[in-house]
Amino acid sequence: MAQTEKIICSSCGFANTPPLANSRCASCGARVEDLKQQTQKREEIERRFRQEGFSLVWFGIAFAVMAVMTSALVMGLPIVIPLLDFEGSAGMLVSIPVWFLGGLLIGLISPGRTYIEPIVAVFLVAVPTAFVLHLNQTVKTMPAFMYILMSALGVLFTLIGSYLGERIQLGPPAPASE
Repeated sequence: MAQTEKIICSSCGFANTPPLANSRCASCGARVEDLKQQTQKREEIERRFRQEGFSLVWFGIAFAVMAVMTSALVMGLPIVIPLLDFEGSAGMLVSIPVWFLGGLLIGLISPGRTYIEPIVAVFLVAVPTAFVLHLNQTVKTMPAFMYILMSALGVLFTLIGSYLGERIQLGPPAPASE
């Protein structure tokens, strides 16, 4: 014998068996249509901030943005202004906010929800950046594991930046219905 699916009342938690008389909960009398609409609205809000899939196009854009911004500030700016020497820890400390801003920028301009693309892109940019900064350190030396930790911190800040960019792009969350 096939079991009928029970409708759980969100007001009182009673398991109602369909068909319901007057579309009301048998225990407390709450309207079941209202419960279904609340459930659908809640699911829509939850779906609003889910990653839909990995987009190679936005990964490429994120990679280009992160690579250009990192190389321009960490490598290019000291060539133009010799007083700025971003070697060692100074280079990593400049890279972290650059990656945060890159994640924020990608989150703002990308259609849909793209959290993973900027993170993967900054990971692929952070590895050679940390390697180059570690190899070129002369005065401001730092152990190799600190470059790994600071790169991981940069990836975390990229996640925060992309999330904030998506939140700004999508607007404030819908008010919870009562």
